[in-house]
Amino acid sequence: MRHNRDEKRFDRPVGHLRCMLTNMTNSLFLHGRIRTTAAKAKELRSLAENMITLGKHGDMPARRRAMAFMRDKAVVTKLFEDISRRYKDRSGGYTRILHADVRPGDSSPMAIVELLETGEAREEKKEKTKKTASRKKRASSTKQNKKVA
Repeated sequence: MRHNRDEKRFDRPVGHLRCMLTNMTNSLFLHGRIRTTAAKAKELRSLAENMITLGKHGDMPARRRAMAFMRDKAVVTKLFEDISRRYKDRSGGYTRILHADVRPGDSSPMAIVELLETGEAREEKKEKTKKTASRKKRASSTKQNKKVA
């Protein structure tokens, strides 16, 4: 009986499950977003947020705990130096799950898990889109002027 057992096993042995979730966490921190099934995304969210919280602690025991889970020194360094500093003023909710379409092979619901942007990065992105929009507007206006003439 599975009384009081919250974790999902995805019909895998414990070792395989742990390695799969570790690899997904590493990929999320390396690339910023990954595409996976919706159920795996929900499990990944809690693990990734716990690792970011460890990164925000910043001390050696937290680094050792993160290294014991993720087993990749480069990713742990990126987590503690870049990612955790990005969320220093945020008290949780570092990831977002966007529901995507279904997988063609087995109709499994897919999702995109991504790290949220901070306020500074969001402002830079808005400025970039404003510049692009103004360039497109200027280009279209010059094309219309040429057509008229």
